[in-house]
Amino acid sequence: MSAPRPIALLLMAMGGPDSVDNVEPYLLDVRGGRPTSPELVEDIRTRYRLTGGKSPVLDITREVAAGLERRLNAAGEGRFRCYVGLRHWHPFIKETYAELLKAGPDHIVGLCMAPQYSSLSIGAYVKKVEEARGELADETPISFVTSWHRHPLLIAAIVGHIRRTLERFPLEVRAQVPVLFTAHSLPERVVAMKDPYPQEVQGTVQAVCAQLGGQPTRFAYQSQGRSGEKWLGPSVEEILDELAQAGHHHVLVAPIGFLCDHVETLYDIDIELTQLARTKGIQLERIPMLNASAPLIDMLTSVVEAHESSLVH
Repeated sequence: MSAPRPIALLLMAMGGPDSVDNVEPYLLDVRGGRPTSPELVEDIRTRYRLTGGKSPVLDITREVAAGLERRLNAAGEGRFRCYVGLRHWHPFIKETYAELLKAGPDHIVGLCMAPQYSSLSIGAYVKKVEEARGELADETPISFVTSWHRHPLLIAAIVGHIRRTLERFPLEVRAQVPVLFTAHSLPERVVAMKDPYPQEVQGTVQAVCAQLGGQPTRFAYQSQGRSGEKWLGPSVEEILDELAQAGHHHVLVAPIGFLCDHVETLYDIDIELTQLARTKGIQLERIPMLNASAPLIDMLTSVVEAHESSLVH
C-alpha cells in the first residue's frame, strides 16, 4: 500500500531585502515596477543598516515553518510539509509553489503570517498564488486560512507579553501606563471598499483588552506609506503627542498587527518612535514579537488543524 500523499502548507510573508544592496530592486517589486527616488532608496537603506543589514523575515518564517512541520507531524502520519514563499523577494511565492509541486501534494493550504484579513494584504497573497497556479497550469486542490485575529492562543500570547513588558516600568506607575496598540496602516480607500481590516484589528484589540483589566489603552496605525493618497489614522505620532500633552511619561507599544520583527518594529518603533518619545520626556517600551516562539507554533498548529478538520467535515 502506497504512502499517503503529503499536505503542502505554504507559509507566506511580505519579505524584505536580504542585503542593503538589494533594497532598490526590492522596492521596485513592492512598487509594481515603478522606480523609487534615490533619496527614498537611501533612506530605506539606512533603516536596514541600522537594524541588522537585512530583513529578518525570511529566517524567522523558515524557523516557524520548521517548528510547525515538526508539531503537525508529531501526532499524525507525518504528512505535512511546510514551505516558505515571499510576496516581494526571494524565494518568491511563484518559486516556492513550483518547488512544492515536486512533492505531488494531495492538497495545498495557504497561510499568511498576518492575523488580520485585508484584501490589500492577505488578498494580494492569494492573488500571487493564483497567478502561480495559472502559470504552472496546476489544479491541485487548494484552500486558504485567511484570519485568526481573535484566536485564544494569539490573544493569550499578546497579553502575556504586555504583562511582562509592563515590568520594565517603575512599580508605582505600572497600573497607569497606557498600552498603545498599533497595526500597519493601509490606504483609507479600504473603508469605502468595506474591507474587514479595520474591524479585524479592533477585534484583536478588544479581545486583548478584555483580559487586561483596567489598564488604560489607546490605538493607532503606524508605518503609513509614502504614496500621495490618504492613509488610515490616527498615526502613532499623533497619539504619542496626545499622551504627552495629557502628562504621561511612560508608554507601552503593542504592535498587534504583526507576528514577527521587521523594519516596521525594529526601526519605526524601536528607533524612530522611541527617539520621538524621548524628546517628549516619555519612556517608551515595546512588547516582543512572537517570531518563531513556542506560543506562535502552538497557535498556528491549532489554526491548521482546525482548517484541516473543516475540509474533512
